[in-house]
Amino acid sequence: MTAGRLAERASPAAHTSAVPRVRPATPRDLDAVVALRIALLREHPDHPIYGRLRTEVDRRARELFAAQLRARTETIFLAELAAEVVGIVRCVESIGSPLLEPARYAYVSSAYVRPDVRRRGVLRALMSEVERWCVARGLDQMRLHNV
Repeated sequence: MTAGRLAERASPAAHTSAVPRVRPATPRDLDAVVALRIALLREHPDHPIYGRLRTEVDRRARELFAAQLRARTETIFLAELAAEVVGIVRCVESIGSPLLEPARYAYVSSAYVRPDVRRRGVLRALMSEVERWCVARGLDQMRLHNV
């Protein structure tokens, strides 16, 4: 067992039965966004695409995710338990094909919950917020990208 796994088990969020709190990420949350999204990729070392992380992944991730946090057509939601960020999901308002319906839809990606707090309703809370985000934008279709 790695030190990181021990730290996860000792975290306050791992021992709470509280309801997850979901909120939009801000640029101040960049460290948490990078940590969770890189953790998602690292859970799949044998994946033919996502298992091929570059050595400078952290630097590149900071640049990419900072730009996503500033984008007007997308949002990143964070879930908290005991005031600790434990989950993430990204939503992008996307333009559909000019040949197909719908004209616009929500592209949902990077859904991740820390292993030590899974099965506690965190992803359910994140997806409920995604659904509200879609309704507020008049998007009636979601497309989930998964690893």
